[in-house]
Amino acid sequence: MMNIQEESARCLLCSDAPCSKACGSGDPARTVRAVRFDNQTVARAWVKDCPEEALEAAEKACIHYDRPIRIREIVAQLPEAPSRPLPSLEIDFCGLRCENPFFLASSAVCTNYEMVARAFDAGWAGVFYKTICLQDIHEVSPRFDAVYKNGSHGDFYGFRNMEQLSENPVDVDFDILRRLKRNYPSKIVVASIMGQKEDEWIELAKMAEEAGCDAVELNFSCPQMRMTGMGSDVGQDPELVTFFTAYVKRSVKIPVIPKMTPNIAHISDPAMGAYFAGADAISAINTIKSVTLGEGSEVNGCQTGSGYSGRAVKPIALRHILAMVKNPMMKNIQYSGIGGIETWRDALEFIQLGCRNVQVCTAVMQYGYRIVEDMISGLQNYMADRGVEHVADLVGERLPEFRLPSDLDRDTRVYPRFERSRCLGCGRCVISCSDGGHQALRMDPVTRRPQMDAAKCVGCHLCRLVCPVGAISSGKRITLTDLR
Repeated sequence: MMNIQEESARCLLCSDAPCSKACGSGDPARTVRAVRFDNQTVARAWVKDCPEEALEAAEKACIHYDRPIRIREIVAQLPEAPSRPLPSLEIDFCGLRCENPFFLASSAVCTNYEMVARAFDAGWAGVFYKTICLQDIHEVSPRFDAVYKNGSHGDFYGFRNMEQLSENPVDVDFDILRRLKRNYPSKIVVASIMGQKEDEWIELAKMAEEAGCDAVELNFSCPQMRMTGMGSDVGQDPELVTFFTAYVKRSVKIPVIPKMTPNIAHISDPAMGAYFAGADAISAINTIKSVTLGEGSEVNGCQTGSGYSGRAVKPIALRHILAMVKNPMMKNIQYSGIGGIETWRDALEFIQLGCRNVQVCTAVMQYGYRIVEDMISGLQNYMADRGVEHVADLVGERLPEFRLPSDLDRDTRVYPRFERSRCLGCGRCVISCSDGGHQALRMDPVTRRPQMDAAKCVGCHLCRLVCPVGAISSGKRITLTDLR
């Protein structure tokens, strides 16, 4: 049976999809996109009235460079879309009522009025507008690079950028924020700011408040500022974080949200500085300092280190969130999670570790504002499946699972379970176990199926992770004393 996630990942996600135009009675492009962004539960809704011939016409119209997306086979595997009431995604953040937890991160995805207005119309609950400063910003070209899988194009898992802050004049940016709040009063508008000295932080924060912004984010974390004493230079110094946060808190009445850098050994050190200075919430993380040497990464023959983002950084971002949330000295402070978020499941992981909203940048740069549709629908249906009424009920719910490595169970073992009917006999698991595991697998020469030696298997599950068809799963947990 075809893997519909893999097939949907082949879709080019066209801006004006020929398949949907050819279909006439539905929107197969929207269905495929829902599958691509992990929203299979409702994916059939957009083609429920499409006859077979309409889906066939859609396939023939597909402009894929290789072969058409197998739309009919995808649809055939989808469940009927449920018809049921869905919960609201409203949640409070710093005393602000947000219609959902999905925000644009301060970045290239929100640099002018028209962009943010389109995002709001698409369903985003708010924006952390691109960082405003008093310095004159000049960017390099090219400023982006990406890390792809197997030489593919368009779908990158790592993204490097050398972009700094807003290039707009300060008065222009604050006028944009003023108009956004006036024209979209139900949306949350946050001004991200960066100063170099105390008076600059205070001046910008006051301008944000006067413009009607709901809150102000303090960018202590940009990794590629060309001017010293700004960005991550500040975020790596807990004392400066404390001072600048305190200065701003004394100057404005709106919530103050410092943004932390991941380019530090212990993120809790500057975070505690912000906390003790009276911060209302913390944003984390900004991009990770990195080097890529891909085609087009040079700037006029020169290279530099700069910020890394995309789905590859999500585990690192989650680790930093966990470190702050589990810090017993930081109580009753809220978090906005950032880093590698593409789907509603990604967002859910940040929420379950304690974040009350999430910010998205790189996925929007890849796929557009439209991804919020599947974030909203996916999270709503997940909550409906579980009977959860409020997003706030999910905040931090997985924190009790976390223990120190020294406290983990080392007296039981989970052996892998091999599903012979799904196994293709490629032997990838045998190779990995032999060369990177504990030599517990061998290939049966007659059946071309792996055979496990339980006496050698330690339950590491490398075999499960490398299986290309998902034919290996987890078995029952067994107490080691029962094996003796």
